[in-house]
Amino acid sequence: MTDSIDTTRAQLESTLDAIEDKLNVPKQVGRLRARAMNSYRSNPIPWIVGATAAVIAVGGIVAWAILSGDD
Repeated sequence: MTDSIDTTRAQLESTLDAIEDKLNVPKQVGRLRARAMNSYRSNPIPWIVGATAAVIAVGGIVAWAILSGDD
């Protein structure tokens, strides 16, 4: 009986630890940052292309907003 209770308690503790880990935003941001840095180091071309596309898109939106006029 106590083995069953101890096993259940250990499983519950493990589950709660996993939930706490998932909800720990600073830890998750750190992991995401590390993955992004590793991805960039292994192949920076997609990151450069994406950044360039983002700059062009933002520039186009700003130009459209300035030049469209509210007539």
